[in-house]
Amino acid sequence: MSFITGVGLTAYGRHEGSSSLDLMSKAAQLAITDAGLRRSEIDGILCGYSTVAPHIMLATVFAEHFGIKPSYAHAVQVGGATGLAMTMLAHQLVEAGVVRHVLVVSGENRLTGQSRDASILALAQVGHPEYEVPLGPTIPAYYGLVASRYMHEYGVTEGDLAEFAVLMRKHALTHPGAQFHDPITVADVMASKPVAMPLKLLDCCPVSDGGAAFVVSREPTSGIGVRVRGCAQAHTHQHVTAAPALSELGAEIAIAKAKQAAGVAISDVRYAAVYDSFTITLAMLLEDLGLAKRGEAAARVRSGHFSQDGAVPLNTHGGLLSYGHCGVGGAMAHLVETHLQMTGRAGNRQVRDASMALLHGDGGVLSSHVSMFLERVR
Repeated sequence: MSFITGVGLTAYGRHEGSSSLDLMSKAAQLAITDAGLRRSEIDGILCGYSTVAPHIMLATVFAEHFGIKPSYAHAVQVGGATGLAMTMLAHQLVEAGVVRHVLVVSGENRLTGQSRDASILALAQVGHPEYEVPLGPTIPAYYGLVASRYMHEYGVTEGDLAEFAVLMRKHALTHPGAQFHDPITVADVMASKPVAMPLKLLDCCPVSDGGAAFVVSREPTSGIGVRVRGCAQAHTHQHVTAAPALSELGAEIAIAKAKQAAGVAISDVRYAAVYDSFTITLAMLLEDLGLAKRGEAAARVRSGHFSQDGAVPLNTHGGLLSYGHCGVGGAMAHLVETHLQMTGRAGNRQVRDASMALLHGDGGVLSSHVSMFLERVR
């Protein structure tokens, strides 16, 4: 058994003069304070990778910088799924009695500390070095290919995809730390600059500076406990050229195993935090996870199903699409927001019921998946 006992999150956007270590440190201290712990009580650290500061021993570099001496340290890298993969590993470590309090942390100054070309080059390396990278595709290009196929198979339109960007922006408007605070419409998304058709600028998450952290402990450290009820992973491929059929991607495998581990059904979910690097990512994952039928996720958005006051509120901080995306820390913000919702501390974003939450992370081009259920206990 393990519990998320504290969370920390910086604003996302532009942090001039802050290094990746600075942003990680700020988020880490917020999480430790939130858990009611001292730095000296942290005996494990899990650190997400960084493209801005790609040190081969980033976890211990951060531990030294932050002033802790953990008995267990590890760096993890499975793309956008890294945050939840680290949470799953922390859960297993405390359950096994290896450590008592694990600090999970990541952050990058990708917006101010890395050039546009360097960022594009670094992320494009998820492609096959012989069959894909030499042809010059970018991450948006890979997802554009996926989007075209998905739209063809399930009758999804560009207007449908735009609905997800509009919803995420609507949610971001109420969070002071979000990168974007200007409302947008479906028409705005449709009129935005083409990036990798059918994906346009507002279908894509931004590049951000920011940091996120949380503490995973063997026991609750406050009155309301947020327990890891069950989790699972799936890794079906790395490269687009080796990907299985759209109906056989890893999200379906991971969620099936997570439901079995947690002993819950999708109908039990009251809050959802789902990876949203692109609008097509969110549309596909919601359907793969069983939160909507094939081709019908956009209709559920339009009906208000995933709104703050809907049946299953989704990414109430604005997600990657509007809160921002600073690498591994981007998706970790989803868990921070979930914890705030589950402990009744989300302020004007607070939903009616977040007693059972589903989180899902996606790494690569729908390559690596982690599904997780969190449960509120007293």
